Amino acid sequence: MNAVALLARGILMPAVAGAVAVLGFAPFYAWPVPIASLAVLFHVWERSGSPVQAAISGFAFGLGFFLAGVSWVFVSLHVFGAMPLALAAIATFIFCAYLALLPAAAGWLVARGSAQPLVRVVLLAPMAFVALEWFRGWFFTGFPWLAMGWSQVPASPLAGFAPVVGTYGVSLAMAVAAGCAAALLRSAPWSRSRYALLAGAIALFAIGAALRLVPWTHPEGEPIGMALVQGNVAQELKWSDEARTKTYADYLKAIVESEARVVVIPETALPAFFDRLPTGYVDAIRDHARAKNQEVFLGVVERNASGDRLDYFNSLMSVGAGPPRAWRKRHLVPFGEYIPRGFGWVLAILHIPLTDFGRGDAKQPPIPAAGINFGVAICYEDIFGEEMIAQLPDAAVLVNVSNDAWFGESLAADQHLQASQVRALETGRWMVRATNTGVTAAIDARGRVVSRLPAFTQATLNASVQPRGGSTPYVRWGNFPVLAILAVGLFLGFTPRRPREAPVP
Repeated sequence: MNAVALLARGILMPAVAGAVAVLGFAPFYAWPVPIASLAVLFHVWERSGSPVQAAISGFAFGLGFFLAGVSWVFVSLHVFGAMPLALAAIATFIFCAYLALLPAAAGWLVARGSAQPLVRVVLLAPMAFVALEWFRGWFFTGFPWLAMGWSQVPASPLAGFAPVVGTYGVSLAMAVAAGCAAALLRSAPWSRSRYALLAGAIALFAIGAALRLVPWTHPEGEPIGMALVQGNVAQELKWSDEARTKTYADYLKAIVESEARVVVIPETALPAFFDRLPTGYVDAIRDHARAKNQEVFLGVVERNASGDRLDYFNSLMSVGAGPPRAWRKRHLVPFGEYIPRGFGWVLAILHIPLTDFGRGDAKQPPIPAAGINFGVAICYEDIFGEEMIAQLPDAAVLVNVSNDAWFGESLAADQHLQASQVRALETGRWMVRATNTGVTAAIDARGRVVSRLPAFTQATLNASVQPRGGSTPYVRWGNFPVLAILAVGLFLGFTPRRPREAPVP
């Protein structure tokens, strides 16, 4: 193969396929596109001449995918973190290149596996790709953003696998479907293998569609009225003295005017430590809420003295009819809420407030309110499926408070909304989201957005939310079943086929 053909097929084709795959995610929701993109990648891997060539193709796919999908990191670094433009661009590229190393490693593994082309493309390629995707969601505290399985929620038939085997199970189903499509390009017309591949792909979609019809959980009690407040406070003004008075007044007004049973205020919405809020502010909220038999969830920064040390927590505080409770964020954002050891020099470049948060306890009970339990996720905690199910089946409703203003008018807010849709479908629970600038929304137990507010508007979303009980298979087993499938599949993909022994004369 000449250099031009190698460049076109081994680098440009997978890079474009990776970038186009982002169309499968919110706000586009074109779920067939990522399946086609993976089919292109697996086809390129199957035709690669060496493990290095396959790794390069995987890296190109990953770089195209992450540059198109998560380059909103640049906005956070440059616009709100005050990092110089060139340095922010370089840092964003390095971050995306780092993430792209994982599909590169998957390509290398595929080329080193079975010599059988059909085994490589239908079994080993899907297994390796998803195994490294899972690794991305775990390594260095994890970054499972834009896991391929997200793209199938809520409309694809393959989304039916989410309550059974979670996001990575959906990723595996779509990767196997993509492997079948890639193998069809190599199979002979009207051959048995062609029929088998078609039957396998159709069976995957049919099983997924059937699973979508299963009511994994059940309603418990009457629907609850909830008010989700979107303050729309500009990130660059949020902590300024001139904006604080208006922020306090706007949120207090939204609480007082609401008739909902539960009112939710976004992540760190009140621009002061909880113990330094204006005199009488929390008392006014508490007195009003108790008079209305109401509960208010406040997103605020909490301080707690521990010996000679003062710890800061990103918290959701419950104030109102019931006893006060707090959920402290436990999965912190590296470089945003804490600086990893050895990277203290980053503080000289970034100007992000409060980068020394403490972690909440690993095991925290749901917050009780309005006669039910609420499972809580602050900011991007809801992108970690196994962490969310730790609060189940006790929690009847899931609530996420977030501030995606850090990423401006990028794809990040809608992508984060889709992550919440995935968690709702996995757990069979309603998920409600109160955010500063968007997307504030109510999502039903099937992962469908029932109602939402326009981004970058100041408003309150009133929603009637149905508590639910019971457990999906994913709530019971987490990622264990899909990890077991991946382990077996990788083992089979690397097990050489024994040659047949010659018959004894």
